[in-house]
Amino acid sequence: MRKILSFQISDVARFKEQLLIWSRPFKRFAILDSHEVNQKANSKKEYNSYELLAGIAALQEIQIEANCFETLRQTYDANQDWWFGFMTYDLKNELEDLTSENFDGVQMPALHFFQPRWVLVLKESNLEVHYFEKENSADEAHELIQQILEIEIEAPKASLVPNIKHRISKQEYLDAVNALKEHIRLGDIYEVNFCQEFYAEHTKIDPLETYRSLRQVSPTPYSCYYALGDKFLLSASPERYIKKQGSKIISQPIKGTAKRGATPDEDNQIKEFLFTDPKERAENIMIVDLVRNDLSRTAAKGTVKVEELCGIYTFPQVHQMISTVVSELREDAHFVDCIKHSFPMGSMTGAPKVRAMKLIEKYEVTKRGLFSAAVGYITPEADFDFNVVIRSIQYNAKDDYLSFMVGGAITMQSEPEKEYQECLLKAKAIKQVLGND
Repeated sequence: MRKILSFQISDVARFKEQLLIWSRPFKRFAILDSHEVNQKANSKKEYNSYELLAGIAALQEIQIEANCFETLRQTYDANQDWWFGFMTYDLKNELEDLTSENFDGVQMPALHFFQPRWVLVLKESNLEVHYFEKENSADEAHELIQQILEIEIEAPKASLVPNIKHRISKQEYLDAVNALKEHIRLGDIYEVNFCQEFYAEHTKIDPLETYRSLRQVSPTPYSCYYALGDKFLLSASPERYIKKQGSKIISQPIKGTAKRGATPDEDNQIKEFLFTDPKERAENIMIVDLVRNDLSRTAAKGTVKVEELCGIYTFPQVHQMISTVVSELREDAHFVDCIKHSFPMGSMTGAPKVRAMKLIEKYEVTKRGLFSAAVGYITPEADFDFNVVIRSIQYNAKDDYLSFMVGGAITMQSEPEKEYQECLLKAKAIKQVLGND
């Protein structure tokens, strides 16, 4: 059983920066930030349990390539504590007859979870430090917080990456979208999420400083910084994949994107257009139906419901259409089953899901890895919350390889050129941070 010490934080924004800087020496840590300060109107606050969660240093960990869901289940059941971790997109291969043969420059493990030595839980201005007395004393917990609060803050140092390349050309992207539309016309699929990679080789960045810049440019409710030795995730994700709160399961898929307006009036006009756009609504509703089906596999009878359909939420660079689907977990269902039967999330695959994933493998040329997968935490009470890894940078410091991917839903109504421009819009914040705006 962990002990808990509480502290009052007078300047939450400053503390977050100090925590990031203080965490740098650790080889294993995850900081999950909901940015409630910046996103009060747009972050689905009723389902955000924390302002910030951090897991620092590993008491134990699992880093595996196969039998991932069962290993996660067994590991948690044997040690029901805080666990932070990620699942990569290619866990799909455990669930269906699928493969992943595309290029992989980042080389994240299929699954990584760790039990932290320290867990920091920030709720508004109240900070809790969760620790094991046999590992650390109360005095050490006090000293830890004092060390963080003494950190001096300087402005983030710019990471300039001038040599960002496209893995496929614009024409190759347009041709792939047209080919996928032909699959839709033939009835193979109704919708598919098609993505492309931007990358830089032989490049060195400071991941932590780059993330500090990214969170300033794009504060989002499911952002995170994840360090796994020489591999890093820098995420400014606006999307929740799945959350368990007691017996309640919440999924909030995003489908539908529009740029911000230059004035408040233009902004409101764009939001109204997005809300009423038949193509965007059709994309969203198709994925809502898919999520409803996924959740029904572990839901108590009659509990799958759509709490909100096609809500419009505003972020620094874009407006997004977000729906909320909920259910009650069956008493005989393990929480890992709920993740397993809904993975990968429908918003990043398409419908029907398996056929869409086969076409993704055929037409994309980069292995997604952590992109379009999930990072999050599990609590000692078996609650959890995982994001969708989008608007994110993956970085392999050993190989000096940087990657970020963007994409969108392709339907029969998709116009290839507009889809391409939407990709560039979604990449805008990352390009800005890397000196490519």
